[in-house]
This record gives sequence, structure tokens and C-alpha cells, in this order.
Amino acid sequence: MSDFSIDSFSLRGRVVVITGGASGLGQFYTQAVSKVGADVVVVSSTHHGWDETREAVESHGGKVLFIQRDITEASAAEAIVRQTLDEFGHIDVLINNAGMQRRHELVDFPDEDWNKVIDLNLNALYHLSHEAAKVMIEQGHGKIVNIGSMQSYRAGKFIFPYTASKHGVIGLTKAYADALAPHNIQVNALAPGYINTPMTKALQEDPVRSVEIHDHIPAGHWGEPSELMGAMVFLCSAASDYVTGVTLPVDGGYLLR
Repeated sequence: MSDFSIDSFSLRGRVVVITGGASGLGQFYTQAVSKVGADVVVVSSTHHGWDETREAVESHGGKVLFIQRDITEASAAEAIVRQTLDEFGHIDVLINNAGMQRRHELVDFPDEDWNKVIDLNLNALYHLSHEAAKVMIEQGHGKIVNIGSMQSYRAGKFIFPYTASKHGVIGLTKAYADALAPHNIQVNALAPGYINTPMTKALQEDPVRSVEIHDHIPAGHWGEPSELMGAMVFLCSAASDYVTGVTLPVDGGYLLR
């Protein structure tokens, strides 16, 4: 039996594909894996955040490939995998991070918003995982990290498709983990709690909900994006080789109450 080494957390020589990796929490995930040596393929629907992300990755000595693509398009998954292989020759980790949310009252919820959220948060995740898994099976190793949410566990009475999609993420994580474990491929999910980001600014400024959320977190504060980075590195690295089918909440204990 080999001894444990801190090198188990290294991603040097590994290629990580991340959707939505140039903005929001995705940019922090990109920085996290690049800090421990990974080369990164960032898939975005726009060029937003590319320069800043490139600078961060290259400052850590890594290479970065940007692919502008709407991952809900029928041919997107195959194209992303093909471009990654053309550039790097292998795919070691896929982080399915891209997502969106739409909020409406029940009786007013438009079908169009339901379809958009499910297409991005669940269908695109499935198709890209499917294509990446083919490569990983051939390689004999790989990791897929899906991004869940507190709504993977809770209701969310105004965000129906988001809640459905994030529950689905846990289900797909388990199903893929079971199917791919014999091929030395681990599939897990990371479920961020309430994190201090521009996206949650309105919620933090809500005089009622902000207090309710804060008082519900045993750690006593909203999370900072940097507090997700260690968990992401763990799930992407050899340190988690015997961990699969797990959804890891990083929530300051929010789900305990």
C-alpha cells in the first residue's frame, strides 16, 4: 500500500474542462484547479471574463483553452470534447458548472423558462458527461464533478425548474458514479451553500431573507467563494480516488437545521 502524499492533491499534467469557468463561482473553480497545476479548458457562451481568467491560469504556470459555445446546442458536447482532445490529447476532469435560474410565481411560470433551465442545468450536463465519459473509459481513468445546490435538498417554491434540475444533478451523479466506477472514473457533486457573490447581492440586501438565512447557518456567516476551492480540488484530485457518488455540501452547516 502506497503512503499518502500531499502530491495526491496535485493536478499537474491533468486537463480539466469546466463549463461557465470564466465568471461567478466557476472562475474560482478554474483558479482552484490551476493553482494545483491543471491545464484548463473553459467553455463559455460569451467572452466575458476571459482575459482575467487567462491571466489567473497562466500566473500559476498552466495553459488555458477557451471555447465559446452554447452547451445546450445539439452538437456542443461532441465539439467541446473534440477541441479539447485536439489541443491536449486527453480529458482528466469534467466540471459541469454552467447553470441558470428563473424565478416566477407558480401560476405565472412560463414553459419557456422551464425549458431553458432544464436544458442548461440538466440536459447539457448529461450530454457533456456522456461524451467525456467515452474518453475517460478509453483512458482508464477520469473524474466528473457536478455542481449541485442547497436546492438539491430543499424546495424553492418560486424556482421550480432550478430545484428540479438540481435534484436531478444528484440523481445523475449517483447513476454515473455507479456505471463508471468499474472504469476507475469517479463522479461526485459539490453543493455550495449561501455564498457571497454578486448573484446573491439582492438576497443579502433583503432585510427579511438575509437575516433568516444568516441565522440558519451554524457557521454564522455567508460563505466566501474561496471557501469552495479546497473541496473542488479534493474532488478533482487523486485524493478522492475512493470517493464516488457523493454530493458534498459546502454550506457552513446550513443543512443541519
